[in-house]
Amino acid sequence: METELITAIVVIIFLVIFSGFFSGSETSLTATSASNMHKLSKEGNQKASLVEKLIADPESLIGAILLGNNMVNILASALATYIFIELFGEIGVVYATFTMTAIVLIFAEVMPKTYAIANPERVALKVAPVINIFVIIFSPVVRLIQIIAHQTLRFLGIKLEENQRVLSPQDEIRGAIDLQAHEGGIVKEHKDMLAGILDLDEISLEDVMVHRRNVETINVKDPIEAIFQQIVSSPYTRLPMWEKDQDNIIGVVHAKDVLRVTRKEDDVLDHQTLRKIALSPWFVPETTSLRDQLKMFLAKKSHFAIVVEEYGALMGVITLEDILEEIVGDITDEHDTLNSDVKTLKSGEIIADGTIPIRDLNRQFNWNLKHPEAITIAGYIIDQAETIPIPGQVYKKNGFEFEILKRTRNQITKIKIIPPTT
Repeated sequence: METELITAIVVIIFLVIFSGFFSGSETSLTATSASNMHKLSKEGNQKASLVEKLIADPESLIGAILLGNNMVNILASALATYIFIELFGEIGVVYATFTMTAIVLIFAEVMPKTYAIANPERVALKVAPVINIFVIIFSPVVRLIQIIAHQTLRFLGIKLEENQRVLSPQDEIRGAIDLQAHEGGIVKEHKDMLAGILDLDEISLEDVMVHRRNVETINVKDPIEAIFQQIVSSPYTRLPMWEKDQDNIIGVVHAKDVLRVTRKEDDVLDHQTLRKIALSPWFVPETTSLRDQLKMFLAKKSHFAIVVEEYGALMGVITLEDILEEIVGDITDEHDTLNSDVKTLKSGEIIADGTIPIRDLNRQFNWNLKHPEAITIAGYIIDQAETIPIPGQVYKKNGFEFEILKRTRNQITKIKIIPPTT
C-alpha cells in the first residue's frame, strides 16, 4: 500500500508539471506577437513558422491545450482523492479538494502563466514543437468537441459567423499604436504619423483641401502687368487661371514657366504666351480618398489638382504637400506666412479660427471631437447650435466650452475653446 501511495504522489507531481506546461503554453502562444513570429519565420526560424501555424487556427490550438490540461488536472485530482481517502477516510475528499486547488492554482496556473506572460515569445518558441504533437493527436477529439459546441450555440440562437473578425487589421494596428502611446512606448509625433498613414483611406479630399475661398487664382483678363506682379508676389508656385467665371478653370500657371519666358530676350510675357505656358488643369472629385489621390499624384508625376464637386463647380485645390502634412504635420518654408490660426493662452484656453479643421485640433491637443458632416470647428459648432451663433454666445458639448468671439456675415471666424479639465 505504501508503494502505491508513493507511486500515486510521483504521478501527481508529473501531472501537475504537465498542467503547468499546458497553462504556460496557452498563455505564451496567445500573448506572443504575431508580427514578430512572422519576421522570424521569414528569417528562416522553423519554430517561429510552427508558432505561426498554431496561432493561425486558435480554435484547434486552444481546444487541444484545454483538453490536455483538463485531463491531467482531473487525473491528478482523482489520484489525490484516492491518497487522502486512504490516509484520512471519507473526510479525505475535503482535504484533497483544498490541497489540489492550492497546488494547481499556484504551481500549474499562476507560476507558469506569470513566467509565460513575461517571456511570451521565448516560451512560445520552446513549447511549439511539443504542443503541435498534442494538437495532431487530439485533433479528432477536438473536432468532435467543436462540432458539439457549435451546434449547441446555434441551437441557442448564437451565430458564430457574425462575431468573426470584429476588428479590421487597421483597427487592430491603431489600437496597438494607442496602447503603446498611452504606455509611453511611442512619442506623440510618431503616433500621429502612424495614425495619419492608417487614416489615408478614410479621409477624402474635401477634408484637407485648400477651400476655394482661400485659393489664389488668376483672371486671364487682367492686365498682364498685374498678372505678372501677382505671380511674383504670391507665396505659391502654381496658380489656377480662370476665364469669365471662377469655376471655369482653363489652366494652371507655374511660376518657373513664367520665369523662363521672361528670361528670354526674344520673348515677352503677354496673354497669348500666358495661355500657351499654362498647364492643363487636372480635375479630381472631392470624394476621392487621400490614398487614391496620393497614388494618382505618383502615377501622373504631378503635385497639384483642382478639386470639384459632383456638378463640376470649383471646391478647392489639393497638393502633394497637403497629403504629406496629414502624415508628418505642417510643412513650412521661408515663403510661408506664420500660422496664427491657433493660440494657446496661459490659462489653457484655446483661441482658434473657425476654419481650423477638427482633425488638426484633435491631433494637436489629443482631443476626440468627432462629427460625420462638419469638417471645421465652426461647422461643428453650427451643427451643435443648429443656428449661426452671434459673438458672445457660449455652447457646451462633451465637456468642451465654445465661445463665439467673432463672426463675419454668416461665417464664424474666431472661437475660444475651453477644453475639459482632466
